[in-house]
Amino acid sequence: MEPKIKNALHWIVGILDKNKIPYRIGGGFAAHFYGSGRPINDIDISLSGEYFPIIVPEVSEYITAGPKHYSNEKWDCDTLSINYDGQQIDMTDINTLRMSNKEKTEWCQTKDKHRNFPNIIMNIEGIDVSLMDPRDLVAYKKHLDGDHQLIDIEAVEKYIKEKDIK
Repeated sequence: MEPKIKNALHWIVGILDKNKIPYRIGGGFAAHFYGSGRPINDIDISLSGEYFPIIVPEVSEYITAGPKHYSNEKWDCDTLSINYDGQQIDMTDINTLRMSNKEKTEWCQTKDKHRNFPNIIMNIEGIDVSLMDPRDLVAYKKHLDGDHQLIDIEAVEKYIKEKDIK
């Protein structure tokens, strides 16, 4: 893992754990640790936006956007974006997160649709990190566009099969 990713992970997870904030990391970061060969670009963290006021004072010098409401044709949610020493960290309020389907014809509340399993605690670089369950991650990524999503889905499905996760 690149040093900037490792440092940012330790920093943000330390803040979340210190404040007892429940979270789960998803996206390409989680897919990487379930076997995807794609490089890690950012750290996507889902949590309740009710914790943003606790987080903001500790991360204020690194905030690049938010907390604010963000909306486009694909996403509708409250977010907080941070750049910690060159590493992008995107926090999304799971309570407000809505995602459109691939056809962009319908919105779904992802909290209800993609949180069927408990988080997975994985030790990464000496720190216990809360990851999105691989089954939830696959279900979520199947609603996203792009070849990189297909790479992640294939790798995570292989992980599920090899680990015999039911």
